[in-house]
Amino acid sequence: MVLISKQKVREYGKGLAVIILLLVAWECAALVIDNNYILPSLTEIAEVLLHPAQPVLGGESLIANTMVSLKEVLTGFFCAAVLAIPVGLLIGWSSEVQAYLNPAIQVLRPIPPIAWMPFAIAWFGIGINSILFIIALGAFFPILINTVDGVKGIRVRWIEVAEMFHATTFEKLRTVVLPGALPRIWTGLRVSFAIAWMCVVAAEMLPGTTAGLGFLIMYAYNLGQLDVIGAGMVVIGIIGLGADMLFRAGQDRFFSWEGKD
Repeated sequence: MVLISKQKVREYGKGLAVIILLLVAWECAALVIDNNYILPSLTEIAEVLLHPAQPVLGGESLIANTMVSLKEVLTGFFCAAVLAIPVGLLIGWSSEVQAYLNPAIQVLRPIPPIAWMPFAIAWFGIGINSILFIIALGAFFPILINTVDGVKGIRVRWIEVAEMFHATTFEKLRTVVLPGALPRIWTGLRVSFAIAWMCVVAAEMLPGTTAGLGFLIMYAYNLGQLDVIGAGMVVIGIIGLGADMLFRAGQDRFFSWEGKD
């Protein structure tokens, strides 16, 4: 049995080639500049990455800070999904609800989550609650918009078939609308996780934060340790890539029927 197609291997090979070229360009630039306070070499960054369990800059290890960030982002992401999916289903199903809520959504949606930081601190104080608020806010709107679009894209004949069997509104939502909208909801989850991951790094740079990759990067910046900053950025990128690959694999596995009659 073929676990991965030749086409996929070629695609991964092309992506890997670009990454290697970027790494070579980085190392060449670091050698030319020859100043690790401006651009650390890959060797210095790798030295941090190869000892992830050791304390960094006298504090927690790279693994410990990563686990803190993952816990925060997953919590905020889950809260956003639990709220955004039902609201999106309701807005997509009812034009009356959409008429009431859509203007407010369109006003709030373009505001960057980071712009809410002063309010987050004022409302929730310095600490985990402010961070979770920023993450959930960043993840909320992509899930909401994609859920609404998913409901709007439900084929009319699917609803008509359900009505032929005298399905109630709740039954139509449960058996037709939600399953039919799931591919778009999944896309919203994929996009929102990437945004949530960016938000957690930014939110962890808030005053009073004591752990997480964002805190580690800011602390390393204050000490001029760009190799630690580079290592933190690599971990952020790898986790983001891994999460996106999982979402894409899930989409290929469970929603391959999308677009087919």
